[in-house]
Amino acid sequence: MPDAPTNSFAHEFEVPASAIDALGHANNVEYVRWVQDVAGAHWLSICPAELRYQIIWVVREHRIRYLQSAFAGETLRATTWVGETSGATSLRYTRLTRATDGVLLCEAETTWVLLDPKSGRPVRVTAEMVSWLQPAL
Repeated sequence: MPDAPTNSFAHEFEVPASAIDALGHANNVEYVRWVQDVAGAHWLSICPAELRYQIIWVVREHRIRYLQSAFAGETLRATTWVGETSGATSLRYTRLTRATDGVLLCEAETTWVLLDPKSGRPVRVTAEMVSWLQPAL
C-alpha cells in the first residue's frame, strides 16, 4: 500500500462497546464498516450537494489486512485517499490507526464503482470528479 499523501482525508471516532465481539476486541465486520464510513465521509466532503442523489459509489471489492486489535473506548483515526481512477472505478486506500500512539491496526484497498442509482448502471468518473478525489498536493 502506498504512503498516505498530505492531502488525504481523515477523521477520528471512538470504538463503541457494540463493536466488541466475544474475544473482547472489535469484530472484523466493524473494520469493514469503518473503512466504508470514512470513504463516505470523504465523498460527502467533496461532492457538490446537487450531485449527491444523482450518483452513488458501491463496493466491488475489499482487500483488508487486520494487523492489531481495537478495543472499546479507544479513539481511532481513519485516513483515506484515492489512487487510480479509470472508467467507472476508483481504487481507494484506507488506514485505521490508534489515535493515541499511531499504531496501525488495519489497512484496506477497496475498488469502488460509480453508479446511477436510478438505472443501476455504471457512470464514467469525469475529469472534474478526479480533481475532487485526487486534489493536487
